[in-house]
Amino acid sequence: MRTVVIVDDSESERKILKGFLEADGVYEVVAEGVNGDEAVNICRTKRPDLLLMDVKMPGKGGIEAAEEISRTCPTPIVLLTASDDEETVKKAVEAGVMGYLLKPVRPEELAPAIELSLSRFLEIITLKKEKEDLKSALQSRKLVEKAKGLLMAREALTEDEAFSRLRRISMDRRKSMSEIAEVIILALEDKKKECEKPHHMNGIH
Repeated sequence: MRTVVIVDDSESERKILKGFLEADGVYEVVAEGVNGDEAVNICRTKRPDLLLMDVKMPGKGGIEAAEEISRTCPTPIVLLTASDDEETVKKAVEAGVMGYLLKPVRPEELAPAIELSLSRFLEIITLKKEKEDLKSALQSRKLVEKAKGLLMAREALTEDEAFSRLRRISMDRRKSMSEIAEVIILALEDKKKECEKPHHMNGIH
């Protein structure tokens, strides 16, 4: 079952949407709200699979709430709107909304909009993770290259020998090569600084 939250200041709208969703047998409405503040709080506490939310509500509106949710507790959002004017759609996309439906919502439109939004959200999360993984891999590579260079200079090792030493220490200590590289960089750079101190300071303990 996919967990859904409905946020709309109209009780009748919430009842209709809940009826549509539960008739499908795939979705479970785990909470309801009447404004943007409640939407944010519910998403933080319930962590639903999806949020169905009206654009215009008293207090914090749907787009403002969507911006905050995207920042603090990313959740796929389908926005419910009475008009599909270009400005509203643009703001909704900028706020991180995955889809929108025109009111009155027809039952046959609901599931496709939800599934498309969930799919888009998963795609974005996957791409973001891949980007972070790539950034992390590049950072690790930089550390390993720097540690190799320091070992080669200090121990008069070839590149292959320096790499083998890093790999051996990594396996012996059961730590990643980037973690070992970081330790070696700190240790060897500290020694280098110590060696570069004026001779009269080297004798001070």
